[in-house]
Amino acid sequence: MMRYELSDEEWTVIRPMLPNKSRGVPRVNDRRVLNGIFWVLRSGAPWRDLPAAFGPYTTCYSRFVRWRRAGIWGCIIDALAAAHDATVQMIGTSVVRVHQHGACITRNQRQSMERSRGGLTSKIHAVVDSNGLPIRLALSPGEAHDVSACRKTAVSSEAGSMLLADRGYDADWIRELTMKKGAWANIPPKSNRTEPICFSPYLYRARNQVERFFNKIKHCRRIATRYDRLAANYLALVQLASLRLWLHANESAS
Repeated sequence: MMRYELSDEEWTVIRPMLPNKSRGVPRVNDRRVLNGIFWVLRSGAPWRDLPAAFGPYTTCYSRFVRWRRAGIWGCIIDALAAAHDATVQMIGTSVVRVHQHGACITRNQRQSMERSRGGLTSKIHAVVDSNGLPIRLALSPGEAHDVSACRKTAVSSEAGSMLLADRGYDADWIRELTMKKGAWANIPPKSNRTEPICFSPYLYRARNQVERFFNKIKHCRRIATRYDRLAANYLALVQLASLRLWLHANESAS
């Protein structure tokens, strides 16, 4: 078996979640195609450099894009994340440099890129559970504030849970939004906050799980550096890297 390929246990979990084409010409082997997609994701190589063992690169790329447009990758993540540990959730962001191959697009503001002092960057937003497994994912331009995607991610807080975030998320509307969900936002106060708030430094230590999550997905070279011009394609790769973490967790638990 080549590196980065799905194990039998991982394939058993993911296979029922893939689209089932009942009519027409039989589809190219899904497992081989997925292995090719994961090879590109982890190695960082261009699609054209895909080894012949995975079949034509055009097949792997077209399947990746077609299922991204159909929302398959997001649906699989949602299905796997349905069993997450809801007691503690952590939200965080990570900045990613955009490679020159991904920057060659007009009006790239719509592609979640923004020019900073170091060049074009994008920012990944993530909510993870107490085990560091992803629950919600989003993408924004690199210079956007951390709270820019918070309405899409922090709203996943459930009743009785605790939300951990760094002081960049210290905003009254975030605390109120979390409270409406019946959860508690344990966020360190900013230096300019005048009113005292309830904050536990001891419980806050667990927030490093979200940083560990970013470190893990950045083992995939296509995540550590953004080569994709389209934001939707890059976010789909982030979902695939996250999906693999869930598959590893399920395999370890079985």
